[in-house]
Amino acid sequence: MFEQIIGNQKIQEQLKKSLESNKISHSYLFVGTEGIGKKQIAKEFSKAILCLEEKSSYCNKCKSCIEFDTQNNPDFQIISPEGNTIKIEQIRELQKKVFEKPIISSKKIYIIDDSDKMTKEAQNCLLKTLEEPPEYVIIILIGTNENAFLSTIKSRCTIIHFQDIPELELKKLLEDKGIKLQNEGILKAFGGSIGKAMLMQDKQEKYEQLYNMIANIKNEDIIEILKNAQVIFSKDEIDNILQYMNIILLELAKQEYQFADCIEIVENTKKRLQSNANYDMSIDNMLLQIKAKIK
Repeated sequence: MFEQIIGNQKIQEQLKKSLESNKISHSYLFVGTEGIGKKQIAKEFSKAILCLEEKSSYCNKCKSCIEFDTQNNPDFQIISPEGNTIKIEQIRELQKKVFEKPIISSKKIYIIDDSDKMTKEAQNCLLKTLEEPPEYVIIILIGTNENAFLSTIKSRCTIIHFQDIPELELKKLLEDKGIKLQNEGILKAFGGSIGKAMLMQDKQEKYEQLYNMIANIKNEDIIEILKNAQVIFSKDEIDNILQYMNIILLELAKQEYQFADCIEIVENTKKRLQSNANYDMSIDNMLLQIKAKIK
């Protein structure tokens, strides 16, 4: 169990011990950076709990394990956001099902992924189940923002804080996958996230272009800068790109202090985009401001 999962070994050991001692909580909150293995560990933990043969792991042979691997285990369900939130209707549906007894195993497990996206109404609805869960039910909440949860939800969960994956481990992971970084500063852009690191194979060239554009912005023509930006700034990954921009600016500020002043420009751009400001205008305006600042 957990053999293929990198990082958070202490948490892995903690969960293994809870299996061995049969001291498993009715509700957990797995919280930490996106893409660091929370969901993977939750699924491995769930598979082991539901296994009909092993006590501290899983056998991969019993009916429960086989159906788990084929995503057909009736005693296991993952609930994810519908759109941008997890709605009260989804939690009400869960509440109906929790009172149905397990079919294969002695337990039933519900993972609520991105559970920090539950509306307040959904959280209040879930609270009723967390307060008096059937003895065979286990609920695992997975999220990145602990502050998004009601204190009453947190007080009824065993909270497990996941740590970011160290840069050296991320570098080794990429090298094992045959991905060699041309600029190791990119590691900081991953924020300790395996998920972000694994996207590197297709994104490294774009990140290199971004670094060169910012590093040379003083000498570049603004028309050329805006033209190149169309290739680099993709809507679907703008959060990662802007995060990496700030890392670049911090590195460059060690040689020229003006770059440090540009970090606020990037942060203001993040806020505008979060407020649904015009995307192209926001990016162009950001680059124009940075160009004006770096003289």
